[in-house]
Amino acid sequence: MVSYRIAIAHLMCLSVWAASDYTVERIKSFAHSAVQLKSPDPLSESLEMATVAALQGDGAAALFQARPPAPKAGDVSPQSPSSEEQAKLLDEVRQYAINYTQRLPDFICLEQTRRYADPNGREAWRLLDTLTARLSYFNQKEDYKLVSQNGRLVSAASYATVGGTYSMGDFGTIMRDIFDPASHTSFAWERSTTLRGRRTHVFSYRVPLRLYNIDYQGERKDDVQRTKVAYRGSVFVDKELNTIVRITHDALNIPPSFPVKQASETLDYDFIKIGDSQFFLPLVATVQMHIQLFSGGLWTKNVKEFRLYRKFSADAVMKFDGQELPPLPDDKTKEQPFQPQPPK
Repeated sequence: MVSYRIAIAHLMCLSVWAASDYTVERIKSFAHSAVQLKSPDPLSESLEMATVAALQGDGAAALFQARPPAPKAGDVSPQSPSSEEQAKLLDEVRQYAINYTQRLPDFICLEQTRRYADPNGREAWRLLDTLTARLSYFNQKEDYKLVSQNGRLVSAASYATVGGTYSMGDFGTIMRDIFDPASHTSFAWERSTTLRGRRTHVFSYRVPLRLYNIDYQGERKDDVQRTKVAYRGSVFVDKELNTIVRITHDALNIPPSFPVKQASETLDYDFIKIGDSQFFLPLVATVQMHIQLFSGGLWTKNVKEFRLYRKFSADAVMKFDGQELPPLPDDKTKEQPFQPQPPK
């Protein structure tokens, strides 16, 4: 059972491709600009960051993980649920997660990805390109067809043809693996918060098994490396509906010789109407990685937004003229401090 799940875990993978000349040249330009600007050596910075992570425990790639704002004076922290209440809640959420994909309808949507890079790891992100893909979900399987890059239409190509960083497997694979009993995941109550205006429970988790795949391909097609690692993160659960509204995960114990040094993702779900029904479906995913390249390093960030959901049918047509959609507003993803309910 465990080995089988590990064998198919590549559906929840992060891949780094440097196959296209365009991508390699862009990466080189960032490295060269950092040298010209006399920026601190990215490799030295990565070693310092790794040291901090090691002190925090497990060498986790949590350095990219956004932290919620500190509560303001006067905020009332809620009492954590009892151990019995936590166990009951986690059991309900487990059933939801394991059966999540079975409840999804067949649909199509647009996946728009803005890809950024930073040569120094200082959150000085520079936009590399914008990719738009047609995503079909049929019989619980995902299919991606790239339709445009930087507003220029392409002929239903794959992500691999444009190089760079990309990820797949956002529609249920992540939550299923976290809550599958075979994953031996441990959970702990973390806090209460507010997300998209709704009260939310937050549990931290750790998956000890190596279910998380990270692929790296160099400039040559035969230069492909893959590693499987454990991971940890947080699960955000809607307090009223007991549904998952956000998942974060950070790769743990990546082998020192592997080119990808850190990898993390935050995936948000929201109410989406398809046909006459409402579903919790992916809204936006942010993937961040630190990659060892040349004599230094490169930080990458992909912000994927899922838009224009509609019901899938044999004759379903999604017209797209290449025009980029505006980014989602910040209030869709910004976490707020817990706000107690007023007395009745």
